Amino acid sequence: MWTIYLKEMLELARDRKTFIFTVFIPILAMPLIFAGFGYLSSSLFKQASQAELTYAIFGQQYAPALAARFAADKSFKEVALADPAAIREAIGDERIKFALVIPPGFAATLDAQQQGSIALHYNSAVTVDVTRKRVMSVIEAQNASLREQALSALKLNQQQLRFALDPIRLEDHSTADKREQIGALVGGFLPYILLMVCLMAAMYPAIDTGAGEKERGTLETLLLAPLPRGAIVLAKFFVLFSIGLTSALLMVASMGALLFFFGPSIEGDMALMVRAIGAADLAMVALMLLPTAAIFAAILLSISIYAKSYKEASGLISPLAIVTILPTLVAMLPGVELNWMWAMVPLTNVSLAMKELVKGTMDYRMFSVILLSSSLIAAALLLLCRWWFNREQVLFRN
Repeated sequence: MWTIYLKEMLELARDRKTFIFTVFIPILAMPLIFAGFGYLSSSLFKQASQAELTYAIFGQQYAPALAARFAADKSFKEVALADPAAIREAIGDERIKFALVIPPGFAATLDAQQQGSIALHYNSAVTVDVTRKRVMSVIEAQNASLREQALSALKLNQQQLRFALDPIRLEDHSTADKREQIGALVGGFLPYILLMVCLMAAMYPAIDTGAGEKERGTLETLLLAPLPRGAIVLAKFFVLFSIGLTSALLMVASMGALLFFFGPSIEGDMALMVRAIGAADLAMVALMLLPTAAIFAAILLSISIYAKSYKEASGLISPLAIVTILPTLVAMLPGVELNWMWAMVPLTNVSLAMKELVKGTMDYRMFSVILLSSSLIAAALLLLCRWWFNREQVLFRN
């Protein structure tokens, strides 16, 4: 069995594609991509919240106080337009980001203590709506000023004024600290990255070790060797298991190195979470990848053995990446928390556990349940793969 294992590993080690997916991507490409994306997204969000917004305003004579408030804010710059009919073209040409149209009689409406309306024109076809949020901050400030002016005529003291403005004030006292709040967001993406790396690393070797042997005609020669078929299956399984696990562990080690060397330089709330993740948390993540890699190896080997050709195996295995996304998405749904039931669900249990580890709220009693249930599922899939390999109509479909 180990002779076949070493032979398969030697063939794969000579393959440049295997090296790229097993070593290069998890160690260098993926960490650099996500580190660069994190830096770029934070920079762009900061730039968008502080960038100068050009705008046009019509009817400012009907709301001079509001127009003066926008003019006094240095993050806004007024651009003159001929008439409101030019708003759409100006926004399309990016001469302005938004336009305000104040109707005639707006001041009289407010003086009559009735609600007035202002038209906001802007391009809302964006993923994150920063423009409207920044405009609303100025509008809310003006609303607060108008409320105070209206209530000041009643000669209320400060306590009565606060009651008139907000009779009930809600004070937030979250039981979750900053690490839990940020970890709930970051921890949802971590299992997706690791599981996809583990799957993709073993995907191409799986196609080669099953369907590839059929195309080359070497499978019949291998079956003539004085070895039980179970030993052949185990050898091929351990090859895929080793490659998938190695790739995922290299990814964890690379992330740990990034946290160790660059963690102290991270600022803000993210720093609290990054500095709280220790070697023990990364070790637990690595342990959970053991049965996960075994599950992927058994499934990939079964599909590759069934396929008649390299092309068919590629077509059958490719949708598996989409199927892998679903359990990780379930872990991000509201109401789905790590408990005794979800600890039995494959892949979802690992995703939930990784999220809890990042948040720092892991129930360590669940850890052994996750390992046991995942290991039993991996063993059942391996037995299924062995039974699959013993069927002549599967091995020689062509």
